[in-house]
Amino acid sequence: MLSIKQLNSKDKDFWQQLDALHAWEGVSDEAVNSTVREILDAIRSRGDEALIEYTNRFDRVNLTSASEMEIPAKRLAKAYDAISKEQQQALAIAAERVRKYHEKQKSESWSYVESDGTLLGQQVTPLDRVGIYVPGGKAAYPSSVIMNAIPAKVAGVEEVIMVVPTPDGVVNEMVFAAAHIVGVDRVFAIGGAQAVAALAYGTSTVPRVDKIVGPGNIYVATAKGMVFGTVGIDMIAGPSEIMVICDGKTDPDWIAMDLFSQAEHDEDAQSILVCPDKDYIKEVEDSINRLIVNMPRADIIRTSLESRGAMIKVKNMDEAIEVANRIAPEHLELSVEEPQKMSVRIKHAGAIFMGRYTAEALGDYCAGPNHVLPTSSTARFSSPLGVYDFQKRSSLIMCSQDGASELGKVASTLAHGEGLTAHARSAEFRIKE
Repeated sequence: MLSIKQLNSKDKDFWQQLDALHAWEGVSDEAVNSTVREILDAIRSRGDEALIEYTNRFDRVNLTSASEMEIPAKRLAKAYDAISKEQQQALAIAAERVRKYHEKQKSESWSYVESDGTLLGQQVTPLDRVGIYVPGGKAAYPSSVIMNAIPAKVAGVEEVIMVVPTPDGVVNEMVFAAAHIVGVDRVFAIGGAQAVAALAYGTSTVPRVDKIVGPGNIYVATAKGMVFGTVGIDMIAGPSEIMVICDGKTDPDWIAMDLFSQAEHDEDAQSILVCPDKDYIKEVEDSINRLIVNMPRADIIRTSLESRGAMIKVKNMDEAIEVANRIAPEHLELSVEEPQKMSVRIKHAGAIFMGRYTAEALGDYCAGPNHVLPTSSTARFSSPLGVYDFQKRSSLIMCSQDGASELGKVASTLAHGEGLTAHARSAEFRIKE
């Protein structure tokens, strides 16, 4: 029998218990920080030489030259040919759905002209080159290729560079096949902090990028944090999370498996059920204990549920919504009778899965929206990865003679008020006599 935390909103210290449950210290310890700093400095100063050394050491391969790091396009095509027709079709369907969804996010340049002829607007342009980090080896995710590369391509990014580690030479053919399908421009078999450093600073072989996106371990996350400013990054992701709000009328086996779907990621993942029906909570617990015995990753699921999972009894659905907005979960399932009506009251969530039939797993692979989502309550102020992450905006200003004269008077007054005389004079020169 699993021992999963039980919380009840009637408890006097409920909200403190909730905050403690969700708290996650994602900061690296000094040993990790020191190691990553050393790697970044080595790549920045010695380039390919250091990159080969670290790749050989950490991934237990035997590279002898920098050219061996790059995976040729024909190898990606070969991987696509090698996978089953069913896998080819699944990748193609997922890619098309993700592409179609993200095309609606694309921003266009705009401008307007004021009555005096002054033009104001915004010019939207894509980043030149981005890097996507994809986990490799046994923990290989072709879905990460799709979710990170497609919005970049839709945005119009000229060159997408993918890095993926191949520890012990282990290659996931579906990862390479996904890169082929979505049109990744170049792929390098490197990983870890050294891959992040190569993308951030560039080497003779790996080109420098403008932004790095994609998930990774603590060393990758730490490296992304350290190179931010030199390049852009998507986010520093914490463990995966799911919160399920249920009214007690969904098949409890479905809910148990939905909780498993995040718990199986790793021991630090978090799965939470929120429900006003204590008897139903017990039914879900029974399902968990019955179904877990057949899960290949049962040990991981068990550790995750017992260390960070929770069953939360609330008074009603209003309180369930309050709990969700307090946690701001990465994934939020609304397994209730009127999910759309409830969804408008959700202020903070990475993705909202509405209705009894909408398993979070569909969003991970093929629904269409991006599965790169804010974790650790960062949905309070951030959004899923999207096309907008690969576009930048420049303001457009073109004053007419009359516009420059009138705006110059305003600017002059404000500049003198700030003690910036050159600013004021620059504006005043354009004021008509």
